[in-house]
Amino acid sequence: MIQSTDNQLGQLLVEMGKLDPDMLDVAIRDAHKSNERLETVIVKMGLCEEEDVLQAVAKSLHLPFKKLSDLEPNEASLNVVKAEMADHYKIVPVDFHDGILTIATSDPHDLFMIDELRRQLNVEVEVVVSSMQEIEKAYNRIFGIGGAVMQKLTAESEASGPTNQEISLSDNIDIDEMAADATIVRFVNQLIQEAMRDRATDIHVEPMEKELRIRYRIDGMLYEAPIPPAIKRFQAAIISRLKIMADLNIAERRLPQDGKIKVKMGEKEFDLRTATVPTPYGESIAIRILSRDSEMKTMEKLGFSERHKSLMRQMIQKPYGIIFVTGPTGSGKSTTLFAALSEINSVDRKIITIEDPIEYRIPGVTQIQVNPSIELTFARVLRTTLRLDPDVIMVGETRDPETAKITIATAMTGHLVFSTLHTNDACGAFTRLNDMGVEPFLIASSVEGVLAQRLVRVLCPLCKQRYTPDPDLIRQVNMTREDPTNLSFMRPAGCESCRYTGYTGRTAIMEMVRMDEAIRRKIVANSSASEIKGVAMKQGMQPIRFDGWAKIKGGFSTCEEVLRVTMEDEFNNEYDASLTPEEKPGRDPQPATPAPAAIPNHPADADGIS
Repeated sequence: MIQSTDNQLGQLLVEMGKLDPDMLDVAIRDAHKSNERLETVIVKMGLCEEEDVLQAVAKSLHLPFKKLSDLEPNEASLNVVKAEMADHYKIVPVDFHDGILTIATSDPHDLFMIDELRRQLNVEVEVVVSSMQEIEKAYNRIFGIGGAVMQKLTAESEASGPTNQEISLSDNIDIDEMAADATIVRFVNQLIQEAMRDRATDIHVEPMEKELRIRYRIDGMLYEAPIPPAIKRFQAAIISRLKIMADLNIAERRLPQDGKIKVKMGEKEFDLRTATVPTPYGESIAIRILSRDSEMKTMEKLGFSERHKSLMRQMIQKPYGIIFVTGPTGSGKSTTLFAALSEINSVDRKIITIEDPIEYRIPGVTQIQVNPSIELTFARVLRTTLRLDPDVIMVGETRDPETAKITIATAMTGHLVFSTLHTNDACGAFTRLNDMGVEPFLIASSVEGVLAQRLVRVLCPLCKQRYTPDPDLIRQVNMTREDPTNLSFMRPAGCESCRYTGYTGRTAIMEMVRMDEAIRRKIVANSSASEIKGVAMKQGMQPIRFDGWAKIKGGFSTCEEVLRVTMEDEFNNEYDASLTPEEKPGRDPQPATPAPAAIPNHPADADGIS
């Protein structure tokens, strides 16, 4: 009977155009050898997507195939199928009516499971087929992340009082293995696992008066995680578990603490930087997720326009001087610096980086991680680094006057230095350094250029739609005063692939000022950032919204996104109106920023401070 069903399944896949007949024969032979179902072998061999195979399975068994993205089971079905049962059998309830329970499963051949449900619930069971990925998403949406664990813990606490289970510490926790434990340990690891699956960069655990709120930061925006309502009862245990994993003092609840968790998910390893702070309703925890296997990015992959790419490459080929990348926390500054370093990394150059923490492992580069707890600071390491005969030095962040002065001195002694600063725009870097106590003539002599950047979300290519934006929005971002009549604009729609946000990933928009004689004179004269910016724009600098406009025109982002991450600059508008068409930025001898052929995702800064 199974062989007959397998043959029917194979033929259906061939007829659907999903499987080549020759590959079907190979899969059938492998299925006979391994004694596995044909659909399992086809998916393992990568011959078809799981959803296509399950559609064929459903058709061969005369069962409906259902997408669960809009599933809202009725209250009666949720009263029949509890979270623990749904988790155990890997199902979700779909409907319950007239004594008939409808469930979604990815394994309609499991007659034992169906019979057990009939026996335990004393109802008739009907089946619809869906993929395991769909079922897991629907489960989390219906019952909340760790719903089965919460149900079990709630029952235990009601029977024997609050749970105070001793939780063991592991130096390297394998989330896939730990997820089998039906305890607080399992819940916490499911929480982390779900964040990684959703490409989150941060997890926020925030105690409120009557609830424990958990949020994920995805593509720079915070989204509330679906969690069971009963989670507030286990707040102390969850926070203690996270503190134990991060090797923090669980008895100390009055002072902030910092730690790190090492976890594995499949073959990938992650560092989770954990920070706690006391609040009136318990300790709040923020976790930054850093992948140890992060792919090194190049400027081609970061959304650099041709103009900015050309300017950056000219600057990084200088024999000495400082190049700063500025922007707020999480704007991708460190990633951009590493892309620049990878461009000049060669056997004839000694490159040293000073970081907190080390984010990307770069072959051929000496990387040092600071540790303030033992007074291994940026300034102290930088002094020592000069004795190691470097050609290029990267300082993760110029965050204090001592580091700023040593960094400037390093550039003055013939080294090329890369670093980051927290400023709102490129020209603000000069006044920021002056505020740190660096003399204006030293700034003018050592700084070669400054790049300021932000990250905007990229529209999901599968669901973005054409539309006509509000003219006021176009006016605010259309710095080139280009006629928008014949331009095509896109907006987010939302689909399953992008979690119904309309966006997948982020890309950089930037402005870049390169040092020249006119700007040096303004710096030495201790001019304000706006005065320096006026000169820089006359020299051809394009404000950050120019680059944002290019991304909008290319259909990669939206007016709302660019306005969200950039500030209204009245000086720009006034100055722009005073210029002749030939003088306006973007109309210099170099062409205006073109829309790139493809805008890849730019990961957010993973260090939480750069």
